[in-house]
Amino acid sequence: MNVQINSVLGFVFNLLVVFSLCGLPGYSQAQDYPNKPIKMIIPFSPGGASDLVGRILQTKFGDLLGQPLIIENKPGASGNIGMELAAKSAPDGYTLFLGNIGTMAINPALYPNIKVNPLRDFISLTEVVDVPSALVTTASFPPNTVAELVTYLKANPGKFNFASPGSGSANRLQAERFMGLTGTKLVHVPYKGGAGPAAVGMVGGETQMMFVTLSSAQEFIKSGRLKGLAITSPSRMPELPNVPTISEAGFKDLTGGSWQILAVPAGTPRDIVNKLYTATINTLMLPEVKEKLEKQGAIVVTSKSPEAAREFLSNETQRWGRVVKETGATPD
Repeated sequence: MNVQINSVLGFVFNLLVVFSLCGLPGYSQAQDYPNKPIKMIIPFSPGGASDLVGRILQTKFGDLLGQPLIIENKPGASGNIGMELAAKSAPDGYTLFLGNIGTMAINPALYPNIKVNPLRDFISLTEVVDVPSALVTTASFPPNTVAELVTYLKANPGKFNFASPGSGSANRLQAERFMGLTGTKLVHVPYKGGAGPAAVGMVGGETQMMFVTLSSAQEFIKSGRLKGLAITSPSRMPELPNVPTISEAGFKDLTGGSWQILAVPAGTPRDIVNKLYTATINTLMLPEVKEKLEKQGAIVVTSKSPEAAREFLSNETQRWGRVVKETGATPD
């Protein structure tokens, strides 16, 4: 008899636990998630590296979660406008933020009054891609190699401009480091909206030189509208086999490019974080997705866990904070 009573009491207790859990917002959200479209905020204009990556992920990511993924481009202030908007969004899993090296690691050091602390205000899900940069010039600019470029710039200090996708971009800091290493001087011209507008402006002759994400410059180089002098990857890229690496040109310290990372607002329930992490990894591992990204000059890179992604971001924030200090870079 006591055994039967204990069994009944145990069943009732377990039932009460289940009912109480179902009343918790986080529990019900995680069980039902997702039940409506998800938006991905990209803090740059269409056509740039972040936008290209986001749109390659878009369809397959939505298919895996059973809901559409809607991209919202929110450019401005070197990505700070879109980042702030994403950070202030409800932590319910329906807003993703595709951040990059500039917004997530450089801007906190470059802008003293920035309102967002990426390590505090976001949960990083995973790295997505690494994107090498290309050192490009206008097609009509006389130098044809990095060595010729250095000689030409030294003979004409301050007479030419270099473009960047914004004051807080890795490409801007790459150019600053290039000038420091070579003893050359160019005038900085930042563009709003990311690498796309900067590359288009260079094609139009507004500037003469730029470090730019390879995904944004690749088609311009192939078509001859921009001249590719070097790329910052460790080895030559299959899509541009005739363009040497920056290391081959004698500047090993400039090897490395940009990265992108997917994040959600801080406070997002752990079960939802796990679902989004798994969906992102599975999307990036699809052969057709990897192929499309690689054709754009991007290299798929994933984190072992959201915790590993956070550690990566923390290390990069410290690293680029030092670079900002060393170069003396300030917002233009």
